[in-house]
Amino acid sequence: MQKEQREEKEQRERSRTFHLFEQVVEYLATRIARGEWQIHEKLPSVRILAMELKVHRLTVFRAYQELKTRGLVYVKDKSGYYVHPGAEARAPEPSSGAIVPAYAVRNRLSEIHQVPVGYQFSEALIDPNLLPNMYFSDYVKKVFDLYPKVLATYAPVQGDEELRETLCRYFARTHRFHLTAPELLVTSGAQQAIDLISRIFIKPMDAVLIERPTYSSAVDIFSQMGAKLVTVDIHPYGYNMEQVEWCMRHYKPRLFYLNPTFHNPTGYTVPAEQRKRLVELAEQYRCLLVDDDTNHDIYFGKEPPPPLFAYDTEGVVLYIRGFSKYVSPGLRIACVACRPPLMKHLLTAKSLADNGTPLLNQKIFLHYFTSARLQQHLGKLRIALQIRKDVMEEELRDSGWQWSSPGGGLNLWVRLAVGMSSPALLERCLEASIAFVPGVICDPLRQMNEWARFSFSFANEPQIRAGMRRVLELSRRI
Repeated sequence: MQKEQREEKEQRERSRTFHLFEQVVEYLATRIARGEWQIHEKLPSVRILAMELKVHRLTVFRAYQELKTRGLVYVKDKSGYYVHPGAEARAPEPSSGAIVPAYAVRNRLSEIHQVPVGYQFSEALIDPNLLPNMYFSDYVKKVFDLYPKVLATYAPVQGDEELRETLCRYFARTHRFHLTAPELLVTSGAQQAIDLISRIFIKPMDAVLIERPTYSSAVDIFSQMGAKLVTVDIHPYGYNMEQVEWCMRHYKPRLFYLNPTFHNPTGYTVPAEQRKRLVELAEQYRCLLVDDDTNHDIYFGKEPPPPLFAYDTEGVVLYIRGFSKYVSPGLRIACVACRPPLMKHLLTAKSLADNGTPLLNQKIFLHYFTSARLQQHLGKLRIALQIRKDVMEEELRDSGWQWSSPGGGLNLWVRLAVGMSSPALLERCLEASIAFVPGVICDPLRQMNEWARFSFSFANEPQIRAGMRRVLELSRRI
């Protein structure tokens, strides 16, 4: 058993090292392509660059060797590495008249969502038919009666004060948070919060701890900022806390992005004792914890443990709470809770992003969120989603595929049959108008080919039955 664990650890470390090498190569190639280093200009030495990027010298040496192979750099004996005069010619040629972006921007999850399909298992979005649409018009009218000038002004950058005070009372009642309105920022969805945090706290090649697997858009956001991604495995029982502490001590990460409640994509929930320990480790190693909590109220049995913020006394937790999925996706309302030293930086980033979430959206959300109808809706919604989860699991029962039944959330994280590739299956499924998320895009190391995320929240029961049967039929042809 110890030998297997040692081999697994060594394999994980090799994978992480290789991924880091690729990041260094991409970082250097991008700077050369953008002209930050001119032709024949001497590049930083291996030692200096390793110190700057906080990586091993061998990683930088291998990166320079790769760039030499590509014809982007050349070597002068006993002098160092220089930009090759042919580097500019080897850059990709833009089409005629095209403007070339400074960065290669990609969102792999969005690319899948943009494909129109008949059976939608890729979007962790609730079926609009399960939301109380006919009630929303009542609250829209109420808002215009109460605030006749609501469309005539901007919202404060930090968010509507009435809404922030209401959310403080809500968190005090449900999670025993000690919050004031100045410690809350309203954002246009949880993903905007992740993006704002990455812009403030991450510089190129900063170490960032991230779960494996994790929310794929977070991987793309952090990668876009040039972060050095260090993975922490998540299991049905939570984390290996020795692994977490070793990573914090060894890599000294800027932050740890985690989704401990009905985790996306796995559905796992981290127990309370590990949450307390995470906060202790974050305080000890000065690592910011970013708790992304978008499914907290979507539970099928007992309620989940309190968020990490409930255990934080030193200001090491940034708590993102999303409400859009089950209140109204179209309103795009989320919030970030943190202590004042961090908040001032978030406010600056928010002001530059959009100068404030639309005031009308915030007022509509405020009055519906505080209504008795919402609580009635939530109870019914949990039942409806659990039924859809049960239907999907029933269709997969004889497949030979493996999964842990989640206690909440919107997804099933499924291990396919041995030797089966989820990207290959997705290709076949898209041809048959079926979409799901291949596990490889949820993996910061891009290796989990045999895993897949199937969302049970958007399709109705007959669609789930028909779609999953079709998926299984297609899988037998691969």
